[in-house]
Amino acid sequence: MDSLTIRAMADAVPLPMIVIGQDERILAANPAATTLFGAGIEGRHHLLTLRQPALQSAIAAALTEGRGGQARHVIPGPSQDVAYRVTVSPVAGPGAAALTFEDVTEAEQMGQMRRDFVANVSHELRTPLTALLGFIETLRGAARDDAAARDRFLAIMEREAERMNRLIRDLLHLSRVESEERVRPTDRVDIAALLASALALLRPLAEAQNVTLTTTGLDGPLPVPGDADQITQVLTNLIENAVKYGGAGGKVTIRLSREALPRGPGLRIDVIDTGEGIESQHLPRLTERFYRVDGHRSREKGGTGLGLAIVKHIVNRHRGRMRIESEKGKGSVFTVVLPEA
Repeated sequence: MDSLTIRAMADAVPLPMIVIGQDERILAANPAATTLFGAGIEGRHHLLTLRQPALQSAIAAALTEGRGGQARHVIPGPSQDVAYRVTVSPVAGPGAAALTFEDVTEAEQMGQMRRDFVANVSHELRTPLTALLGFIETLRGAARDDAAARDRFLAIMEREAERMNRLIRDLLHLSRVESEERVRPTDRVDIAALLASALALLRPLAEAQNVTLTTTGLDGPLPVPGDADQITQVLTNLIENAVKYGGAGGKVTIRLSREALPRGPGLRIDVIDTGEGIESQHLPRLTERFYRVDGHRSREKGGTGLGLAIVKHIVNRHRGRMRIESEKGKGSVFTVVLPEA
């Protein structure tokens, strides 16, 4: 096979493709490959470009034995590594090899997310279940006739059962929101009315925490395309978090204003607390499932670690934007911007 045919074959492949000749030098690299590895790789020994041991073994098998194979190749990126599945195929028997690079980063991330999700759910359920089983065993034995111990254990069992119930509820909410994320709501809802409803629901909690709730900015009605139940859940989750974690005796302000979005005007909702704030390294991960800044404190306050993940997916469904700004010792601002049309 001549060099022109090899080059034409490589250029016809949409994936990055490199062809290595008998002299172990790169005979051809299509445009996608030169974008990936840089211009000027043709004519160089393949070891100068492809150094990872697993890929080198697959190349050697194709060049010397005419045997195809696959290998994983990782290229460091500015924010994250990019993983490729490399298929190594002999060309016209031993002596030359064609390598195609398929980006599998997203697939690997999704697989890891599923494994992490199962592990996290198992861990979150195991703790209350273990407690319940332990107290049941105790109540059947040593504490059978101890009224004071029985009442104390039953109160703890109720708390642990409620914790499992909250977790299952949030898992169901998250599943439903994810299944609907690609379908944008078409109803018109009044954000001002939904906010008033959420505040009425949360005022007893705020009063118990000695937290002042205030609203500023635009007056209603403020119509946007949306799902009333889901937007109410966004408002409730954000305000409840601000009340719980903003510190007793503090202040939570909900500010309504307008902000331009790429496709038109948007309604901006800021939930501002005066709490202790969040360190910067935690901010990018706050919307991950089960991520907690302080796991023990979150569980004590009834948190499942899923609230902000649910908020993120709801905002995505509404084609909106979400931002989190915080500084240690200076409180936090959780911002949601929803398109008005």
